[in-house]
Amino acid sequence: MKPLRCSKIGILFLSPPRFRSLGEGTENGTYQQRKEAEATRLLSRFDFAEPVFPGVVYTREDVLKAIRLFESEDVDMVFAHFLSWSDDFAWIRFLRDMKPVPLLYAYITREEPGFEDSLTEERFVEFLSAGGLVGTLEGSGSLTRVNRPMVKRIAGSIDSVMEETKVFAKAACLRSELSKVSFGLLPSYNEAMWSTYVDPYDLFMKVGPELRFLTIASLEEEIEAIPVEETQKAMERILDQYETYGEINREKMFASVEASIAMENVARKAGTELLVLNDIDQVLMRRIGLRPGFAPCPGTDDLMVVPEGDLGCGLACYILQKISGNHVNFIEPFHVDKRNNTFAAGHAGPHDYTTLGGKTIISTDARFAGSGLKHAGAPFAWHLIGPGEKTMVHISQCGGRFKLACAVVDSLETTHFLAGYSHGLFRSRIPAEEFFLKLIQVGVTQHYGLADGNWISHLREVAGLLDFDFTEIR
Repeated sequence: MKPLRCSKIGILFLSPPRFRSLGEGTENGTYQQRKEAEATRLLSRFDFAEPVFPGVVYTREDVLKAIRLFESEDVDMVFAHFLSWSDDFAWIRFLRDMKPVPLLYAYITREEPGFEDSLTEERFVEFLSAGGLVGTLEGSGSLTRVNRPMVKRIAGSIDSVMEETKVFAKAACLRSELSKVSFGLLPSYNEAMWSTYVDPYDLFMKVGPELRFLTIASLEEEIEAIPVEETQKAMERILDQYETYGEINREKMFASVEASIAMENVARKAGTELLVLNDIDQVLMRRIGLRPGFAPCPGTDDLMVVPEGDLGCGLACYILQKISGNHVNFIEPFHVDKRNNTFAAGHAGPHDYTTLGGKTIISTDARFAGSGLKHAGAPFAWHLIGPGEKTMVHISQCGGRFKLACAVVDSLETTHFLAGYSHGLFRSRIPAEEFFLKLIQVGVTQHYGLADGNWISHLREVAGLLDFDFTEIR
């Protein structure tokens, strides 16, 4: 998929007009000169984003200009910071008139005040200049009274504030992007797993993505339109890159690769970034004769495909990929081994077999090898999830609200041990029985996204901005 773009941040620095000319002729200049210099220094710390800065806000006119600029630039969020005490007429107008956007309200502490007393004009102006705490405390009252949505309050050193801002900004950017993206469902929800159902109207209104309903007929038409040479070339690339296990039926592998290319083409033509495939749909099985087993296809990285018609877990995988920039595996926990406090997890069907750190083997789909399907047992990319720290995330819906549950787990070194399923071996940070009991108490489904690294703080911010119920299992 396309990587998450750079966040666009509206910068709101507030300062009082009545102090502007104080300190003329002093060593460090007027109050206004000091605030403008401070603003310049702070702006240099937003190198991770695209800052939209209207200038320091002193007056009513300044704040109205800032609001117009932020809205015309369609910022993902606003970073608000009092440079010192300030009249609050500008601030309350911002809170009242700015359209709802994520708002980060920050108090930045100095390493040292910059003065020991205020007995000279130079030191007195610096004393006033260091009064950001006064402005922040005063402004916090209106912030609570207005009760805007999507507000986060932080305080700390410039380094800690910027680290928190990076996380919040990425979540805010993702929130913006979700309202512009489309997901595809091919061809339907999974009637064997009602608990995975997500209301597409709520998905659109509360999260953002538009859902496109795709058909098996369109998949069949796309399969017919693919040149034989294109499929053959893709199949040979896969066979050249990955080792095989057992005897590979090339005719059936050709059919699986062909269907995988066609599936991606259907999703691409519909303008989607995520395709949720009900890979055990009976019409798919009868008409296509297999479930496509090689997505992503060689040379493509613009789409994500997840199985079993689970739109909620598809959303979880999509969010995890966007915030991490990493490949994402779709898993369900299978069983616990109490002897060593581990659990096996993975999934059959389409799986991102290009995930770094893992190992992929081309193998027969043992689960369907004995079926009466046209391409029964067609080869697929059998992926072993690599070792390391992973974030595991689940999204489903209950009572009209979305819930997000997540945890950090460790993927362990192992070898392929579950035929027909891409899989791995994992250990939770708490005893496995306690870990899964906590998930059961949340009320989840069996499906989870999995990616390298610890992304809990990002997921917490995403859940907050999207008004999801959030649970970290730990």
